[in-house]
Amino acid sequence: MLEQIVRLAEAIVQPSEAEQPLLTALCEAAEAELARRLREGLTPEDCGGVFPCAAALLAAAGLLPCRSGGDVEQFSAGDVSLRTGGGGQVCAAAAAMRRQAAGMMADYWGDDAFAFLGVPG
Repeated sequence: MLEQIVRLAEAIVQPSEAEQPLLTALCEAAEAELARRLREGLTPEDCGGVFPCAAALLAAAGLLPCRSGGDVEQFSAGDVSLRTGGGGQVCAAAAAMRRQAAGMMADYWGDDAFAFLGVPG
């Protein structure tokens, strides 16, 4: 399944040759994270195409901020001026990808162990 996840992530972020090892590692991590959260008795294969797509979105979300070059908007030193942009937009796009992946997997995930233990009042 990892190969499918990598192919999907490549389609999303179109990695450079130098980014490919990082993207593959991010795909492995995303696959493990999603599999770990599955409800008891479910396998990644039980999720059909949702699982590899969600894992690819998580991996892409991990790679995008690495490309952004930080949040520096403008820097000047003498006659040299450097302006970058979109750092905040890249982080917002990555967060949207993570939310989309979570939404896709919601029906397959187990209990996250959240509970109200007591509410004073």
